[in-house]
Amino acid sequence: MSMSARGFGWKYDLPPPNEKIERESIKANLHPAPNCFNERFIELPRSTLKARGYWLAAGSITLTLALCLYFLYSPPLNMASLESGAIDLLIFAIAVFFVVPYIRMDLGFPRDEPIRFNRLRRKVYFYQYRFSRLHPFGRKNWGIKPVVCDWDDLTAEVYRIYLPMGYGGLKEWIMLSIHSPDTNEIIDRIFLTDDIEKGEQYWALARLFMQQGPDALPDFVHPPIDWDEFPDISPWGQSRHRNPFDRLAPKVQWPVEMDLESRTAPNPGDHK
Repeated sequence: MSMSARGFGWKYDLPPPNEKIERESIKANLHPAPNCFNERFIELPRSTLKARGYWLAAGSITLTLALCLYFLYSPPLNMASLESGAIDLLIFAIAVFFVVPYIRMDLGFPRDEPIRFNRLRRKVYFYQYRFSRLHPFGRKNWGIKPVVCDWDDLTAEVYRIYLPMGYGGLKEWIMLSIHSPDTNEIIDRIFLTDDIEKGEQYWALARLFMQQGPDALPDFVHPPIDWDEFPDISPWGQSRHRNPFDRLAPKVQWPVEMDLESRTAPNPGDHK
């Protein structure tokens, strides 16, 4: 893959999918552990949205205050005030345009965005939530749009950039790029994790499973999580859904056909 095909902030690639890997490279205390695995597939958890509820609360308050200020301080409607009123309306419209997408993301992102690696089909299934900040009120560019690709067409890329401290300082993340087997052109890039160490572990875990199967996996210390369940908060510090806004998030609901395909082996007569 050429350097020109890399995204902004790219630093290096993790080992390719089929490069040999040993069991010792996987930590048994990986957290969160895989959601589930068996002879056919392994499902890894993934979360794009970290602080759920921030934009829902802050954004709603911001829009309410902006609307109140607009009506309270708008000058009387006359020819002399039209220009000032138009500027105020434009500022309010810009605020809506920038805030609404983040409110929709708070409400729309599912509780988990899992990835399934099917060893027998040699395919990968992403429960992918798509959004567009440029279309805050649209429907076409928003919602769950699952992605499926061949295992051999994946590349794990590590990114790192420095931002002004007011915006978070060092930012690191790992993307899984899907490329065309014929032209090597990047078809899509999908977020894996913003924790480099965890991302390296998940990628190594996927490779180990795809190469050697479930028997090669370690006995994980932490039990798998059912992201659609909300246990009693007792004690609060150990609850996996401490944020009350998590309860507003949609449950994971794979499309029926993809759900079946991603969990099963291919039929003997199937062709790639």
